[in-house]
This record gives sequence, C-alpha cells and structure tokens, in this order.
Amino acid sequence: MSFTVAVVGATGAVGREMVRILEQRNFPVKRLVPLASPRSAGKTLTFRGEEVAIQAVSAEAFQGVDVALFSAGASPSKEWAPVAAKAGAIVIDNSSAWRMDPDCPLVVPEVNAHHLKSIPKGIVANPNCSTIQMLVALKPLHDAATLEHIVVSTYQAASGKGHEAVTELVAQAKAIAEGRTPEHEVFPGILAFNTLCDWKAGADDYSEEEWKMVYETRKMLGDDSIGVSPTAVRVPVVNGHSEAIWCRFKRPMSAKEAKELLANAPGVVLHGEAYAPGKHPQPLTVTGQDAVHVGRVRDDLAVPGAINLWVVGDNLRKGAALNAVQIAEVLFAKK
Repeated sequence: MSFTVAVVGATGAVGREMVRILEQRNFPVKRLVPLASPRSAGKTLTFRGEEVAIQAVSAEAFQGVDVALFSAGASPSKEWAPVAAKAGAIVIDNSSAWRMDPDCPLVVPEVNAHHLKSIPKGIVANPNCSTIQMLVALKPLHDAATLEHIVVSTYQAASGKGHEAVTELVAQAKAIAEGRTPEHEVFPGILAFNTLCDWKAGADDYSEEEWKMVYETRKMLGDDSIGVSPTAVRVPVVNGHSEAIWCRFKRPMSAKEAKELLANAPGVVLHGEAYAPGKHPQPLTVTGQDAVHVGRVRDDLAVPGAINLWVVGDNLRKGAALNAVQIAEVLFAKK
C-alpha cells in the first residue's frame, strides 16, 4: 500500500529534512502534501524528481491524508494537529506541544515502539532531540540493569534553533575573524567562539530544555523514580549534538558489559577503541548519518558500577526528522 503524507512546516529546516528522508528511505508515499504558512504558499519543493506545490495550512488540506508529519512549532501544532487527527490522519508532531499529554505516546522506535499500540488522540509526539539520542544509547543498558540516575551535559548545535540561528552563528564567526563586533538577534548573546545557555527559564533555576530531558526520560521509560540531572548548553557547532553522560544502575554495570550491549544495539554505532586524541564521535563526522554514535565508554573513577559515555548524533535527522519518519514506518509501512 501507499499513503498520502502531509508535512506541516515543510519549508523549515526539519520539514525539508523530513521530505528528504521520506525519499531516501523510500517510504510508500502515494501523494506528498507540503504545508506551510500562507507566505510560503505557491512555492515548490522537489520530491522524487518532481516539483510539488506548497499549500497553506487549512482544514481542507488534511482531507485524505493518512499521516501528517508536523514540524511547525508548538502553537501551530496545538491549533492544527487536532484538526488533522479529526480528518483521519495520524499526526506525528516534532514540537513540545503534546509530549507530556497522557493520551499522546512519546516515542523513539528503538526505545518504546510498543507505546504506539494506543494513540487515543491520533497524535504521536516526537521527543526532544537531546532526549532522543540519549535514550537510544541508554535503552539497552537500562534493559540489562535498570537506570537509577543519569547526569547529562549537552553540547547542542546551532541548527537545533533553526536555519536563522545557523546563519547568525556563521555571520558572528565571520565578524570576529574580520575584527568587527558581532551582532545577535536569534541568540541571547554571542555564540561564535563562546557557549550559551540558550533556552527559556524553567522551574528551580533549570531551563525548559533541561526539564524536558527529565520529564521525557521518565515518561518514555515508564519510571518516575529515575533521577535525571541535566545541564544544557549551546555550542558554536553548526550541526550535531553531543552529550557527556554519567549513569548509575540498580546493579553494577561495567564499561566492558556496556560495550557488549551497545555493539549490537539498534540505532547505535559503537566506537569501542581505547582513548586517543581525536578518536571519538564528533559532530562533523556524524552529520548526515542516521545512527547515534557512542564512544568513550568507561568505568567511573569515583563510583563503582557507574559508567561514563560520550554520545553524538545528527539533531536534524535522528533528533527530529528521521525519528518522525521511523514512527510512521512502524505505523504504516507494513500495512
């Protein structure tokens, strides 16, 4: 069978990546319906060698749609996802709008595909990019020894904030290189040659981004007792998020066991070689790849039975667009 697929936010960085991945993975698309704001209506994008017209989002646009991939932000999702679902589409939403709704499964196929058995509102939520790559790496370890506490520090790329953020980072770097004073509008400060905590404030002096990792981890793994201690930081990297993760389990886990579990884990590429300068997963080398790359797996020096990992992934692919398409594959590709 083949299906009618809508992509909402088709002109954005993640939306365009969704369209590319649908083509690359040969998802059975009968008809592609790219949707965006009225100012983008009438423009075209290329899919399977043909130019497809972009339409403005409307209730009528969802008629006959089987699956709607949303990447238009939380506010448009809150408005239009229920409309699409009412029209009969299964919505897979990349924003934060539905992640903590108890009637909307929050899914990474390698982690909790079984949650797709029940979709009461017709809406499936895509987790936050940082949570996705962290849990792809930790799920096989959790299955073996049960996670008790995670300490994670993120090193997040500019592309996670959108195309305009990447443009601003490049402009800032150029300005500094030319001896000019860099400007900022998208970021809350200068990102070039710097680091920023670049998210809205949340409770208890944590950012909203940090709280997402707490709540989403517990929801997806079905365990509110898991401790998550996050620090999220934006770094001057164009694409590809990195994470330094420390984790402890309910029974001791060694680095040797962790490597054995990760070697054949779905969605993971293990870099199991001994430490050497430059021999570790890097954003430059993982960009464009589907897998989450895990390296520097080592026993903790202070806490016996705890381990440290370095986890890197393409935040536009597995952290967003690819994960949404993989959810669609679980739901539709075998029909």
